[in-house]
Amino acid sequence: MPVFPKVSLRPEVEDYLRESFVNAEIVTASSKQEAERKFETLLTHLSHPPSFTTVRVNTHLASVQHVKNLLLDELLKEEYKNAAMRSHCWGAVWQCGVTGGPCVCSRNCVSFKMGIGIRMTEPVYLSPSFDNVLPNYLFLQNLPSALVTHVLSPQPGEKILDMCAAPGGKTTHIAARMRDQGEVIALDKISHKVEKIKQNALLLGLKSIQAFCFDATKALAHGMVDTEEGFPGGPRKDNPSSCSSQPPSPVWNWNLQHALQILDSYILWLPSQLLLRVYRPCSLHLHREPPFLPASFDRILLDAPCSGMGQRPNLACTWTLKEVTSYQPLQRKLLTVAAQLLKPGGVLVYSTCTVTLAENEEQVAWALATFPHLQLQPQEPRVGGEGMVGAGLSPEQLQQLQRFDPSAALLQNVDTGALRGAQEEDMIALANKDCIGFFIAKFVRCKST
Repeated sequence: MPVFPKVSLRPEVEDYLRESFVNAEIVTASSKQEAERKFETLLTHLSHPPSFTTVRVNTHLASVQHVKNLLLDELLKEEYKNAAMRSHCWGAVWQCGVTGGPCVCSRNCVSFKMGIGIRMTEPVYLSPSFDNVLPNYLFLQNLPSALVTHVLSPQPGEKILDMCAAPGGKTTHIAARMRDQGEVIALDKISHKVEKIKQNALLLGLKSIQAFCFDATKALAHGMVDTEEGFPGGPRKDNPSSCSSQPPSPVWNWNLQHALQILDSYILWLPSQLLLRVYRPCSLHLHREPPFLPASFDRILLDAPCSGMGQRPNLACTWTLKEVTSYQPLQRKLLTVAAQLLKPGGVLVYSTCTVTLAENEEQVAWALATFPHLQLQPQEPRVGGEGMVGAGLSPEQLQQLQRFDPSAALLQNVDTGALRGAQEEDMIALANKDCIGFFIAKFVRCKST
């Protein structure tokens, strides 16, 4: 039997999710009974933590094997510590020491008004804490989140945008995969979260990251509309062959603050309205601070704000249906900006930590219909399953997506101590199935013809 009951949702939210997971296409492909069973399994598994803890090695400073040896030494020398409740885990997790584990409990377990506390006598899940354990070398990160950067495949020397970057796990992974060579721009609209990105970059010894407190929905410079006919820096229709010695015709209006940021790259006239009319020379130098010109980035990661319905463990979600469905419009605004900031031939990766059809496959279908210059691409490495039917995508398109489905977890109620003798490959295969709910789509922007 499960340790905990299924995740508690408002009835209208549970019905909304059921409509997605028991949609007509799924029922046709299997059966209504099987679809209902899988949906109920999903709700049960969402209330349980994954059976494996995943950490990412900072390969900028050390090899995986070296850090693995250090970690084994740390785990062996640590003793069990008393359970302590961490304030930022108020939603549900009791964190034990390095060789202890989290015991999940609901908010009702503790009454601060009455001063009642709980003493944990036995952890339910033996998942280690990594607080202050090799902080320069290890970053606690769930498996799909770590996979996203591999799918993005950043290369040294590229300019990459992480649109919704806090707390910086994927940002720092991008920089490490680039060997800290290039430029990684990280945006978040909450200032203290931006500071956390900077702290993580400093802790991990990464210097290629620039973090800005900025709303990513406004990251495209005002008035700069990208077109398929031409991109900034490319040949102009009124002068297709080469640059003339005469100043070209004016192409954009810019305010004073933005123009001063790129004074060395433009010819500027100052009209009486205190606006600068900007003229574009042959060589276009891009902004180093937001907002950015169209086609500024080689690769873009949009790990979008979402309903978070794939997070585990989650014993209860009190959100209304309006709150759960409020993210789709925001995600589309961000996708619209990302599609224009991406260079021709560039890669855009869209990801969420939710299981809803509306925030995942439906967004892919919308993006493909809205931006004809975007095409879905196969992903490497492949760890998750294919996309879920119900959004009108073809079987080929679904195979190019990765969806991590908690209902596929195999280890619920299994004593992981019995797996000590298992082969490493078998353990990895089990861990790949038992993780949070997550979604990844990879697009490429077609080059202009």
